[in-house]
This record gives sequence, structure tokens and C-alpha cells, in this order.
Amino acid sequence: MKKILMLGGMYVQIPCIKKAVEMGFYTITADYLPDNPGHKFANEYHNVSIIDKDAIVELAKKLKVDGVVCYANDIAVTTAAYVCEKMGFPTSPYKSVDILSNKDKFRAFLQDNGFNCPKAKGYADDEVQKALYEINEFSLPVVIKPVDSGGCKGITILNELSDLKETINYALSFSRSKRFIIEEYVEKDGYQVGGDGFTVNGELVFRCFSNSHFDAKSDFIPFGESFPYINFPEVHTKIHNEFQRLFRLLNMKDNAYNLEARVNKSGDVYIMEAAPRNGGALMPQVIQYATGVDMAEYTIKAAMGMDCSNLKMVETTGYWAEYEVHSFDGGILKDIWIEDNFKKNNIVEFDMLRNIGDKIEAAVDESGLFGIMILKFASEQEMMDKMNNIHNWVKVVLE
Repeated sequence: MKKILMLGGMYVQIPCIKKAVEMGFYTITADYLPDNPGHKFANEYHNVSIIDKDAIVELAKKLKVDGVVCYANDIAVTTAAYVCEKMGFPTSPYKSVDILSNKDKFRAFLQDNGFNCPKAKGYADDEVQKALYEINEFSLPVVIKPVDSGGCKGITILNELSDLKETINYALSFSRSKRFIIEEYVEKDGYQVGGDGFTVNGELVFRCFSNSHFDAKSDFIPFGESFPYINFPEVHTKIHNEFQRLFRLLNMKDNAYNLEARVNKSGDVYIMEAAPRNGGALMPQVIQYATGVDMAEYTIKAAMGMDCSNLKMVETTGYWAEYEVHSFDGGILKDIWIEDNFKKNNIVEFDMLRNIGDKIEAAVDESGLFGIMILKFASEQEMMDKMNNIHNWVKVVLE
């Protein structure tokens, strides 16, 4: 039986862990959190930090694994590529994965290769004074964020220069490399583009774009994604072609991606992110409902050197969404109120990640979610009406 090493055992990684076992692989999970729920679905667990690249290399050698997967996890994608290169396993180039995983390197790569890109510059923690001086070179608003965090952690949209130093320190508190980036805000026309994609030998053979839905209190924490992306076919093609050019330039191989882009009023496409891993919050599972394509299976196949050439573009059938239950207020969770018809007609799956009676922190990033719903709708209008007014249908009750 071939062995596969999964980096992490978080809730959102459970579908991939289960899929690997179902496919007949001896499945091993590793991270420094033994209570993570995914570990109980694996054949074996090891308490090793997944950001310690050399420790994971030694673990992979010791266990004689045949492949490594980082699924829906930002912090370990570079670890996976590093280990695979050291072990001779299938992978996209570590250098390219590193570029896609670090926001300052990524923005510099986009600028150097002629992509539409906001003015942006990265700084180390000992260059704060330099950033305070150079902020006058940017047009407000700007976005300040750590270069290497996931889940929207440490991000601030800055409108007042008086808050600059505070927001820089906030970003640095979430950066493993102690670096942050300042970039000008990109206005969008319509919905921000989200979704996942997959390349086979560098060709973007499958992608499923979504509409990103933001709460009124935040323009950088998406609380849900709806499918399909609402725009003209030529806009879909334009966005696809920008991502395709990026992946060819980076010499990517068989790889999954979580995609983000914005289209401005002039029709210019701005790639915001192309994280070299599957989306979190059950996005691959929603995509499977919408298209029949099992992204977890192809991610495993790619890691194990299996043929992925039968993966083709499949258009979305029906109207689907994922909604991340959250609250911008803190307190004790008393109840999740769901309107009866919404519960009956729209909810396909609903997993609670916290219990009634738990203390809930106010959501300032994606770590503040405490439930995930997979939803279906009868029409595009119903989908957009309900996703844009979700608090009429789902309400968090706090004490």
C-alpha cells in the first residue's frame, strides 16, 4: 500500500484525508495540534510542525512516504513543495510556489511580467520608518497585510494615515517572516472573482469561478461564495487567460489553486491571488456539487504522480453557494436561527464548528467562522437575493 503524507488535520482538510483513505492509500497526517479533527480519519498521525520544512523532510524519509499533500492550508504549501523537491516527488517548482505564497514576491512578479497590478511594495519589520516615509508615494486607500498569512489575518484597508503605524504592527503580528506589504486598493466592478482551478502540466484545464460575497462591515473577509460567477462569457475567458499566462510563466505542473481576481470598470483584470492549494471553507465540495469534479481526488492524484489528463472543463449546473457563519460581535453563542423555508429548501449541508454555550470572538478574519453551510438555489435571482441578504435567513444569537 502506497503512503501519502497530509500536512495538517484541520476540519476543512477532512474531505481530502477521507478521500485518500477511500482511494486506498495509507494516509498519514502531521501537524503540531493532536486535537485537530482530521487526524482521527487518518491511518497514522505524527506531531511535527508543518512549517518546519526540514523536520517534514525527515519525517517523510523515516516513514518512506510516496507523496505529500497540502490541502486547503496556506501555511504549509511551501513546505509541501520543498519536501517534494527534496524527495523527488511530483510538484510544481518550489521557487514558483514560494512566489505565489508570498504577497510581496507575487506583486513584484506580476509587475515585472506586465500584468495589471496595483502599486505595491513589501517591507521588513526593521523598515517600518521607511514605510511611514514612503506612504506618500501611494494613493489612499491602501491595503496593508502580512506577506505570508492566510485566512485574511492581519489585513486592514487604510483610509487615514494617522492609523498607519498601528495597522503595520497589526500586519506584522501575523507574519511568520516579519514582513508586510502596502498596496493600493483595487476598485471592482461587480463581484470579486473567487473559486478554484487546476492545472495539468501547466495548462489551466479546469476552473470554477464564483462570486465573492462580503459582509457590509468588511470588504476583505468574504463570508460566502456563490456559483456560477455572474458575468459575460468573454469576461470569464479574459480572467482565465490571465491566470493561464501566470501559470505558464511560473512553469507550474499538476496543481490545484484557490483563485481571486477583480475586474474594474474598464474591464481590466487584476489577479489578486493564485494560492497554490485548494480553497478552504468546503469550496472544493461546493464545486463538486456544481460540476461533478472532485478536486480533492485530483489533488491526491497529482501528489502521487497519477495521470490527471482526463480532467476537463465542466460548466456549473444549477446554483450553489457556501456560507461561513460568523458574527462581528463577541459573546456567548446562544443559538443559530435559520428561517424554516431556507432550512428546508436551501441547505444541503451544515456543519457547526462550535457548540452552543461557547464563547465567540468577534470575526476580524476567517478564523472567526463557526459554521459552514453548503447551499443550493432554484435560480440565479434567488441565489443572489439570499446571499446578499443572508442575515434575513440565518442569524447568530449571542448572550
